[in-house]
Amino acid sequence: MSWQDEVGPVASDRSILPSYTELPVVDGAPQGSSWGMWGEGDRFGCLNLLTPERATAAAELIKLGRVFALNADMATPDPPLFNRQPFTHEVTGGDDGPSHDDVLHGWNTQGSSQWDGFRHIRHPLHGWYSGAAEGFHGIDAWAERGLAGRAILADVALWRDAQGRPIDHTKADPITAEEVLATLESQGTQPQVGDVLLIRTGWLGWYRQLSQDERQAMGPSHTNPGLHPDESTAQMLWDLHVAAVAADNPSLEVWPPGALHSADEIAAIRGRPGASVELFIHQRILPLLGIPIGELFELDALADDCAATGTYEGFFTSAPLNLRQGVASPPNALVIR
Repeated sequence: MSWQDEVGPVASDRSILPSYTELPVVDGAPQGSSWGMWGEGDRFGCLNLLTPERATAAAELIKLGRVFALNADMATPDPPLFNRQPFTHEVTGGDDGPSHDDVLHGWNTQGSSQWDGFRHIRHPLHGWYSGAAEGFHGIDAWAERGLAGRAILADVALWRDAQGRPIDHTKADPITAEEVLATLESQGTQPQVGDVLLIRTGWLGWYRQLSQDERQAMGPSHTNPGLHPDESTAQMLWDLHVAAVAADNPSLEVWPPGALHSADEIAAIRGRPGASVELFIHQRILPLLGIPIGELFELDALADDCAATGTYEGFFTSAPLNLRQGVASPPNALVIR
């Protein structure tokens, strides 16, 4: 029996859902996991919280019809990070021909704005989300469902500026769980169950100001600010009961893994089976909690509008690629206000 079978349709009341310290809710599931919460064979994890009722309520947030597209240019960053290779764009047919087609050679779905699907990261001990076999999860499940609901923006970059501690985009500057919550509080933003949490670090805006030589140097190896990789971040995300989390930096969390630890600490952590989760919180968020991760989302224009109006919410939609057994996808996401 799943948690949802016991309580019926998941309600807005946060108390109806288990806290992080109450996980797991199914006997035999790993500690700190949502496995089994939505029944066997689940492919959606926390996306199950994007119910029709919540989509209907979020649609009421559309007041002026302002649309904010959250995809960056497909060739940004250029060159790609994490040693990914750039794609080439071929337009078929001659200049005087009757038609053209696009052909992308060597395109990586994670080269720019992206959702990390449940096939992207496995837990070092427990494997893929829900204990599924390799290849069970695919981005096509999310595409066939479609994603719609309420988005809230946590403009951490603006909040840190106001604290006199601007985010350092050249370093692994950590954003703690407490800072995310303080940002939401300062904005007057009340989180709700099933929100898509968007976290602005200002990284994409900073990146666009770099010279091509500076960008070129980042291709093989780079450092970026982001969420702190400790367990408190995972606990904060779960206890907010978000449907998904996304940011405008390359990795959501700080990069590289271990940047906040000494060499001796890293060696000790890596010497303990499964302890790499202490360095890389992706391994808690995706395969244990089932919270989709978005990276390199365009958030600056949305943030400007939020600051101007004093409201930090909107109607969110996303249509991932319907790629069978896909690992990841551009979000094709919009926020409408």
